[in-house]
Amino acid sequence: QVQLVESGGGSVQAGGSLRLSCAASGHTYSRHWMGWFRQAPGKEREGVASIYTGTGSTRYGDSVKGRFTISRDNAKNTLSLEMNSLEPEDTAMYYCAADCSGYNCHIMKPETYKSWGQGTQVTVSS
Repeated sequence: QVQLVESGGGSVQAGGSLRLSCAASGHTYSRHWMGWFRQAPGKEREGVASIYTGTGSTRYGDSVKGRFTISRDNAKNTLSLEMNSLEPEDTAMYYCAADCSGYNCHIMKPETYKSWGQGTQVTVSS
């Protein structure tokens, strides 16, 4: 099992930037998919960005392409999400996820990820 702890959430005005971090511990792996998900009130959890730690290959949700960047520091066992040009629609609870099963983890279906952090709130005001 992988333990995940998110940090870096907060309130920011539209157009601003925020950087989220996820510290991983426990049974971590050097070559696997990890991802960021978010869930807004009244909406289903959706994939934001994912990364394959073995090669650095990344995938992004359509709504955040060109604005968000996911990265992984394998030596420090941390996952980051750099968010730029934030919009009110980005307001949500953001979750770090790992321990994905199957061959389509890049599709970012929440049910394929087994380990989750507690979440960190991001609020973007207009």
